[in-house]
Amino acid sequence: MSRTPHRGIDAALAAAREQLDRLEPEQATEAAAAGAVLVDIRYAALRERDGVIPGALIVERNELEWRLDPLGSHRVAEATSHDLPVVVICNEGYASSLAAVSLRQLGLHRATDLTGGFQAWRAAGLPVEQPSIPPRPTPPAVGH
Repeated sequence: MSRTPHRGIDAALAAAREQLDRLEPEQATEAAAAGAVLVDIRYAALRERDGVIPGALIVERNELEWRLDPLGSHRVAEATSHDLPVVVICNEGYASSLAAVSLRQLGLHRATDLTGGFQAWRAAGLPVEQPSIPPRPTPPAVGH
């Protein structure tokens, strides 16, 4: 039985990034203006803490491939073709590189990611808004 040689995450990340033309925050805004879909894969706690990019599609990482596959039965409305330009955004620009390569493996050949992630976007002074979070129900008062 042959064994696959082990490689660490740093090597896997470097190999993934060799496949991408990563975008700086200003380039991502230009791409979005030209029709690219910005996809925020951060989990809810980070979005609640730091805010969101106006207009970005929120798709948590564990659902990304199912939501963006143009042939999938669980796709979002924006997943119209394999030619769709997609910019994946995570918190600091690590998980997004791996996610963008995963989308490329599905045929989304224009998928890439944001260098530095959401934190770089915010540091560049680009728009951020607080997400609309449904209010949590107030528990009933107990004993008076």
